[in-house]
Amino acid sequence: MLQSAAKVLSFASATSVSRGIAAGIRHYCKNTPTKLRVSQALSGAELGSNIKVQGWVRSVRAQKANVFLHVNDGSSLQSLQVVASSELSDPLLTFGSAVEVTGILKKSPHQKQPVELDAKQINVVGECNPVDFPFKIKERHGLEYIRQFPHLRCRTNAFSSLLRIRSEATAAIHSYFKDNGFVEINTPIITSNDCEGAGELFQVEPSGPDYADGENFFSVPAYLTVSGQLHLEVVSGAFSKVYTFGPTFRAENSQSRRHLAEFYMVEAEISFTQSLEDLTKVMEDMFRFATEHVLAHCVEDVDLFHKHVTPGHRDTVDAMIKNSFPVITYREAIDILRRSSERFAFPTDWGCDLKTEHEKYLVKHCGNIPVFVTDYPYDLKPFYARDNQDHPERTAAAVDLLVPGVGELCGGSLREERLNLLSARLEEAGLEDVYSWYLDLRRFGSVPHGGFGLGFERYLQCILGVDNIKDVVPFPRFSHSCLL
Repeated sequence: MLQSAAKVLSFASATSVSRGIAAGIRHYCKNTPTKLRVSQALSGAELGSNIKVQGWVRSVRAQKANVFLHVNDGSSLQSLQVVASSELSDPLLTFGSAVEVTGILKKSPHQKQPVELDAKQINVVGECNPVDFPFKIKERHGLEYIRQFPHLRCRTNAFSSLLRIRSEATAAIHSYFKDNGFVEINTPIITSNDCEGAGELFQVEPSGPDYADGENFFSVPAYLTVSGQLHLEVVSGAFSKVYTFGPTFRAENSQSRRHLAEFYMVEAEISFTQSLEDLTKVMEDMFRFATEHVLAHCVEDVDLFHKHVTPGHRDTVDAMIKNSFPVITYREAIDILRRSSERFAFPTDWGCDLKTEHEKYLVKHCGNIPVFVTDYPYDLKPFYARDNQDHPERTAAAVDLLVPGVGELCGGSLREERLNLLSARLEEAGLEDVYSWYLDLRRFGSVPHGGFGLGFERYLQCILGVDNIKDVVPFPRFSHSCLL
């Protein structure tokens, strides 16, 4: 009986072990350090525990008995202070080097920092020669300087803050659309249409021995997209609210502070609407939601810009989210510009396209907060903009959102859903055959609809006060520059 019981016990134990392995259970020594991100360590997680952090040295200071390091892994603007015995010092432990530090997380005796890591082991994972490294430990480098090093600038405080802000703003925009019933659509990057009609496209051509120069891979000319709008319109024939958020491209030969060859656009399309107010409400609500989210979740990162890069800009941002956005017509905008005592470089007559100088003046005139401009001259807008059929000045049901420091941030319109009017305009432009599929959308179950696009990099410029668009994108592409 004892022998049988032993066999049963043995079998039960073996079964338990086997089930544990199958379930993925692993038993570790209590001394195994818990790996934490720097942001987790700074929050006091695992206080008193043996932990491990991995990151890059932002400062190093050696004393007779101790070595003090600040280690950052990109999860926070603040770095974690590491205190180590001088015995752990290493000639390779320099500013910019990559390290792995193990030790006990303790409360710090200093008021400026809540915790510090009492290091028991420091491993230099990657060396960095501080003499050759373009960023120096005690210098505050401007955005223009760090722009020269696109492969290294993410190591700086300013640009790492920018990337965290950009990530949170992206998440906030997706969250807004999800919460409001929009379906995300992945529109194509390669397309056969020129949505904007400006002709500033990058043509896609194959290369290699199997293709002749100029040969069309798709049998028709294909381009990198300048907008996902037309594809969203296709899907808006089956979904009442859709949006896309992705890269767009424009072959504009410009190296100005406002333009990029590759940039991100947020675009939305809403079916069953005949009112520009439906569009302006989404634009305004999304702007306010995303901005409040960024201010709440990136406090230190935003403060870095508002205090050291663009001092005083926080007051402008607060005014933007606290006030409703005024609405003026294009006619009213022209009247404001013509009554102004300011001397503009470009004309301000009816029918002229509003330039950046005009847009910035209108924003200041309206209280330095975002302003909607509606009902532009019909001839200024693309073929898909809805004809207001008004007289004597023919206008389109189009709207732009102008914001401080940037000018135009959003552009949108009601779309021409009336087949006869749309067909006539396409025929006039010689595009009826090219856009026959677009006319089909009006033949089969068409509804009144409209949409808009928001330039994501311009949005970041707006809330941070950054003057150059190249400083809010990880890897800027523009005329005569495609580094990395």
